[in-house]
Amino acid sequence: MAGSVRRPDESSSRSDSEKALRDHIIKLLASNSAHVDSRSVLESIPFETAGRKPAGAPHTPWQLLEHLRIAQWDILEFSRNPRHVSPKFPHGYWPETEAPPDESAWRKSISQFTADLESMQKLVASPSTDLFAAIPHGNGQTVLREALLVADHNAYHLGQLVLLSRLAGTWREGAYEVLV
Repeated sequence: MAGSVRRPDESSSRSDSEKALRDHIIKLLASNSAHVDSRSVLESIPFETAGRKPAGAPHTPWQLLEHLRIAQWDILEFSRNPRHVSPKFPHGYWPETEAPPDESAWRKSISQFTADLESMQKLVASPSTDLFAAIPHGNGQTVLREALLVADHNAYHLGQLVLLSRLAGTWREGAYEVLV
């Protein structure tokens, strides 16, 4: 028929848009678009400097790593577990000490942070996860909001870790790749 416009299948278009949104969020969580990724930052910090606080800095790398790990774990668990109980704020989101007890604790914290980040990415990637639905045990939060919160919080504190690495003289310029 002359002059008619063929409309794409709406459900297909919605599905494509949702897939694109999921992909964008996963890329944001990976933090390799506009800033350095977490793996590059964490690998740049030698264990020997993990408990050192440069002059004027409010935190050590250990304190920031543990804060990142605890906060990310809390957000992930809140997003998927109705029985999850968050730590007391703010004390429960920070480690007791300025330095890790040993290198094993440092490596374990990095590993747990990485595993939880991957779990958040899988939660977002799963077609069974409704990104827009209110989390039933929350106060209006959605998985979309929680994933963006993780990305935002991680970016902020990873930037602080880069600064601490620079102050400690351990940051290697160009040792990471930012993908635009």
